[in-house]
Parts: sequence; structure tokens; C-alpha cells
Amino acid sequence: MAWVIGDVARMSGVTARALRHYGEIGLVPPAWVGANGRRYYEERQLLRLQQVLVLRELGLGLAEIAQILAAQVDEVEALRGHRRRLLAERDRLNALAGVVTRTINELEQSRKEGTDMITISRPENLFEGVRSAQCMKVLHGFPELVGAVEGRASALSEAEREADERERTAQMVRLAELLAVGVPAGADAVQAEVDAQYRTLARSRAATAEEYRAIGRTCVENEHWQ
Repeated sequence: MAWVIGDVARMSGVTARALRHYGEIGLVPPAWVGANGRRYYEERQLLRLQQVLVLRELGLGLAEIAQILAAQVDEVEALRGHRRRLLAERDRLNALAGVVTRTINELEQSRKEGTDMITISRPENLFEGVRSAQCMKVLHGFPELVGAVEGRASALSEAEREADERERTAQMVRLAELLAVGVPAGADAVQAEVDAQYRTLARSRAATAEEYRAIGRTCVENEHWQ
């Protein structure tokens, strides 16, 4: 059975214009093009479009999706991989929603008690569910660095990635604790933490001093981190 591009657009929610673009770049080419120029799609193309949309929901760009689809050899195994990614993203969002809920409860409780202060016994909990993959998006001005970090992350096992996330979170918490008690930026303790964070970054690609300063400015100026 085959469907024309208008039918596929209605079924998938993808515009006909986007479907034509997917075909032009070889991402989801039609099964055939009729003599009248109309594009026709069969089941295999619909399955491929489903994979594209799933990967788009996971935040991947078209170039990355094309690489993934080109590398896969078994559709069922590929779908299992997509499902694992979706479940991991669901768990991450659930954890993030839990963090926000706890913060709301703490803020509401502080207001009931007539104070603007809240007690955070474990500050790292504030960052639960916030993965470095999302944090690195603010570094759009450093594509080579982001590519190196993402490349290293993709080569790690799940356990190694989790350990890496815990290490980065612990570094952030230690630096935040020094800031909270007023330790100056030039102090040895602060510089030691900055050096530790740089060494973690350098595992993927060493940054020049100017790049590292620019990264710091980018993080400070990013509204989502304030």
C-alpha cells in the first residue's frame, strides 16, 4: 500500500514542505515519484519517518539523525535503541519534575513561616535531572568543543556516563559552597576547583585560556543559569 505526501502529512503531523525537504536531503525519500510528480510513500518510508520524528523529539539535529540512520543495520534493534533513549529521557524529565516539586514545596513552606530563606541540606539535589548534555547547549559559540565533549560522552558506557555526571555535579556543588561562604575567586581553594573543572573539560579537548574565560562569561550571562 502507498500513500501520497498529503496523506503522510496528515498522519504524521509533518508538513508536506518538511517531507519534501526530508526527501531532498535523503533522510526520508519517497518510495517513488509518479509521472505527475506526486510523491508516494510505503510502509518502510513511514517507519523511517517515525524514527526521524522520535530522534527529533530527543533533541537531535537532522545531520545527526542521518548519521544514525545510515549506521543502523537492523530496524528492530534500532527501534529498541530509540525506546531506551525515550525511556531514559522520560526518567530524566520525571526526576526534573520531582526536583521542581520539592523546590516549590520548600519555597511555599518558607513563605508560610514568614521567611525568604530555605534550607538546602543537599544542594546537589537542585541539579538532579539537569544533564551536561543540556548544559552544553549554552556553549553554542564553541562548536568544536561541544562536538568533542559529545563525542567523548557517546563513547562512554552508561555507568561511565553516570559517574561522569556525578563528578561534574560534585564539582559544581563544591564551587557553589565556596561562593556561598564568601571565599574570594583568587583563593587557592577556588582555583583548585576551577583547575579540576578545567581538567575534566580537557579530557575531551583542551581549551585555551581565552576560550575558558569565554566559556565562563557565557555561563554567567546565560539567563537559564541565573
